[in-house]
Amino acid sequence: MEEISAIIEPASPQHSTNHTGPRSSKRSFHSVEYLCLGLLSVFLLVGLITLSVLYHDSAADLSTVKESLAERLQACNNELSSMKGERDQLKASLDEMTKERDRLESLSKQKSGSWDEGREDCKGRGADLVVINSPEEQTFLSRFKGENPWIGLNDKENEGTWTWVDGTPLTISYWENIQPDNGGGSPQWGEEDCAQIRTAESTHWNDISCTTSLQWICEKLP
Repeated sequence: MEEISAIIEPASPQHSTNHTGPRSSKRSFHSVEYLCLGLLSVFLLVGLITLSVLYHDSAADLSTVKESLAERLQACNNELSSMKGERDQLKASLDEMTKERDRLESLSKQKSGSWDEGREDCKGRGADLVVINSPEEQTFLSRFKGENPWIGLNDKENEGTWTWVDGTPLTISYWENIQPDNGGGSPQWGEEDCAQIRTAESTHWNDISCTTSLQWICEKLP
């Protein structure tokens, strides 16, 4: 009987389909990495949205501030223009007053006399009794306080028709209340045919007898 010999080799171990080794760990690491990247993207998106909102709000605030500053600047420019206009008007008034001052002689404090004597004195200096034909001139003459001097106004030729020494009619007047009254018909005052400016009381005018002794104001002839 023949011997039957058999070689029995040990079976090779089969690989399991469930891998729990390095490949599985690698896949888990990638999952965490993707999750972190996703969260980071969300955070970045939220940050960008927040920055965009803040930028929009800041831009709106800056626009409002810019408009407010522009309005203030315009208001300042308008006020500056108004002040320049007032300055120019004041300068023009000052220039006019300076010209008026240059035309007027100083009030004679050494002399006094009748209206005719005052006029003769003025003529001797190349001038005449002052003619008041503007509010500025009236204001300027009212600085001669306390003198009540003669001015170049009279109604000698025609009672009630007042004219200036340069022949111009009276168009602007500053008479006291109830003046001129030609003495009120009282013999005590006589005919009041000449005018004075009452700077001692109210800077208005009064008619008075031409023979009264007063000081006078001369105005240089043009």
